[in-house]
Parts: sequence; structure tokens; C-alpha cells
Amino acid sequence: MKNQVRKKSLLALFLPLLIFPISVFAQTIVESDTHRFEEVAEGVWHVSGNGSVHTMSNAMVLVGEFDTLVVDSHVTPAAARALLDSIPAITDKPVRYLVNSHYHFDHAHGNQSFPQGVEIIGHEFTRAKLNGEIGNVLEERTFRSFSDPVPGLVANLEERVASESNPERRAELQEQLRVQTDYMNAIPEVNPTPPNITLAEKMTLFQVVERGSREIQLLHFGRAHTGGDVVVFLPQERVAFTGDMMLPGLAYMGDGHVDEWPAALEGLKNLNFDAWLPGHGPVMRSKDPITNFQEYLRDLWVKAEGMHSRTIGWEEAAQQIDMTNHADNFPQIRGPGVDPRAVRRIFELLDDR
Repeated sequence: MKNQVRKKSLLALFLPLLIFPISVFAQTIVESDTHRFEEVAEGVWHVSGNGSVHTMSNAMVLVGEFDTLVVDSHVTPAAARALLDSIPAITDKPVRYLVNSHYHFDHAHGNQSFPQGVEIIGHEFTRAKLNGEIGNVLEERTFRSFSDPVPGLVANLEERVASESNPERRAELQEQLRVQTDYMNAIPEVNPTPPNITLAEKMTLFQVVERGSREIQLLHFGRAHTGGDVVVFLPQERVAFTGDMMLPGLAYMGDGHVDEWPAALEGLKNLNFDAWLPGHGPVMRSKDPITNFQEYLRDLWVKAEGMHSRTIGWEEAAQQIDMTNHADNFPQIRGPGVDPRAVRRIFELLDDR
């Protein structure tokens, strides 16, 4: 029976696109022990952790007539297992496909937990990073800069629990300590697992659904947050999953191509969608943040380039660069100074020129 179901799923790749009237959609929210599922269109679920497991990133689940497609696998194999254990809360259809929006640890280090037979799809660059062709992702500074501080955070929480006298606050800290300790213990299990199906610029899948087929476009608009960002676009549902290429706030830029990123975002902005699902944060309904982020990136590049030309070091430049003219659009900007990992990356790109 398993082979028969899989055969039907693969036939979906060749079905013609069927156009049908879109009915009024009533939003549904489902909670599992570890995850929150928000249905943004029929069979299209925005997935976030509820805090009981350290997931760190969002996912998307597309439920079809015969199978399920998942986008992004969270930060550890344990977090991915929690996601897989939660999916039965919304469907009994087996997971057949996993798409990686990019290679970063918080979106792809759960890949290994997906069962054999699940096809993993990603950009060529994502495969090259996760299979070790381009560096070792477990030794690179992005992974280390987020993961190395975890033992210190656990130790700090242990001290705070021990010194907290308020029972309610102590219980909150104990729960935070449990989650972070579980996360710390889960990190050594990671075995980077690359996609086995890749794309360069575009791939289109068709998933059988109750009323025909769902078109799923996997699109690479150019280098942005990483060298291999993939946007998952559903033209019928008018929904896009953006990964970390576009977030509600400022994205991490330590592996980014800040000078090319705005052009990639133009490709995203030109898609016809009503909702976009970011790799972190809530469902978004406006395209205005995309324009705001493009302006920020262009301005940051110019200011960093100016300091680089004056041979100011990247650490000093990170302290001096003033982006407060963008504070209205990005409230997290409280004064001069930007993430030094972003400036270091920009200086490396400039040095390569």
C-alpha cells in the first residue's frame, strides 16, 4: 500500500494545473504539545514552536490528498522529531518531501530526523554546504556564534533558579532551564544532511489536493541571506514562505550578500501573494517591510563601504555605523552600531573585490 501511495504522489508532478473558485477560508489554529499550527489557506499551515522545545525557526506544512510536504526542519534532530510527532494533529497523510529554504543550522539541522524515503529538496548551494563541499557548517562562525554560548546560558539559568525566591518566577526559570538544557544536549547529535534533489533557479511541483492540484514553486532569486535561498511560492493560495531571506525585522547578515540582497528581494516583491510566512516571526500581510529592508540593506552597504575605504577595522566600524535613520521601520535600532558579524561579512566581500 505504501508503494501505491507513493506512486500516486509522484504522478502529481505531471498533473495539469486545475483552476477552481477559491471559497471563503476560515482560519484554523491547532496546538500540539510542542507546536502551533496556523492554517493560512486550505491545507497550508504556518508552524511555530510553543516554547516547550527549542525549535528556533518556523516551518510550513502543505497537506495534500495523499502526502505532506514540509518546509524547514528546525534547529536539531530532536526539534525535528517533535515536529514530525506533531504533524498528526493536522493530518494523517505521510510526509514525502522536505524543502530547505537555506542551509543555516536553525532551518536544516533537523534534516536527519526525516525518515528514509522522504525526498529532501534544496538549492545547489545548500547541498554543497551541508555535504561539506564548501566548508564545515559545524565549525563555521555562524553556527558557533549561536551555539557556543548555550552552555553559558544554561549555567546562568542554573544560578538564577538557585537564587530565585518567588515560586512563580522560579518555575518559569526552571522551565527555561529545562528547554535550554535539552537544546544543549541535542546539539552534539547533529549530522548535517544535505538535499538529495537540487535546483538552481526554479523547480515546480504539483501536489494532489481535494479539488485538483496545488502548484508549488521553489524559486531562487539570487544570493541574499545565503548563497542559496529558496522561496516557496503558492500562486493559487497567494502565499509565500520566505525563510530568512525576508523577516519582519532585521535578518542575520553574517553569511549574506548585502549588495545583491535587495535585487533578490525585488524578485520576491514581484510575486503575487497576500501573505508571506517568514523563517522567524508571525504571518505577514504587507509588502511594505520588503521595501523597508531593501532600503536598509542599500544604506548599510554604502556606509560600511565608506568605512572600509578609509581602512577602519570592521569591529570599530560596527560600533560607529549609524542606522538610526531606519529606526521608524526597525524599532530594535536604539542608537549607532550594527551587528559586527554583518560588518565583518561586508568587509570580506569588499576585500574579495
